[in-house]
Amino acid sequence: MNKKELKELKEILEGMKNELLTQAEQMRQRSLGLDVEDLPDEVDLATSETDQSLNLHLRDRERTLFKKIEDALERMENNEYGKCTLCDEEIGFKRLKARPVTDLCIRCKEEQESVEKRYAE
Repeated sequence: MNKKELKELKEILEGMKNELLTQAEQMRQRSLGLDVEDLPDEVDLATSETDQSLNLHLRDRERTLFKKIEDALERMENNEYGKCTLCDEEIGFKRLKARPVTDLCIRCKEEQESVEKRYAE
């Protein structure tokens, strides 16, 4: 991977990171739910609890993605970015551009998904 491609991927990762931080700040400024005393009936309360549960789930996913972004940026700093963490093969630029946080080549990812699928059955 050349310096121009690496710079492009770093900008993508930093943009993703900034977007997540902005979303987290916006979410923090809004409350996660309504005050129970403000809810007139059980249906409103159930809706509020469902919304809060969904928001917490989404925040957890965002936190996981944020960690992957941080890890990818750290691998860039250590000149390890773009190499599969399992087989040490180069990960193609197209794959990295589509999924900049990936740390597995397509072959290793397919093998991982195959194993996961077998355990899910």
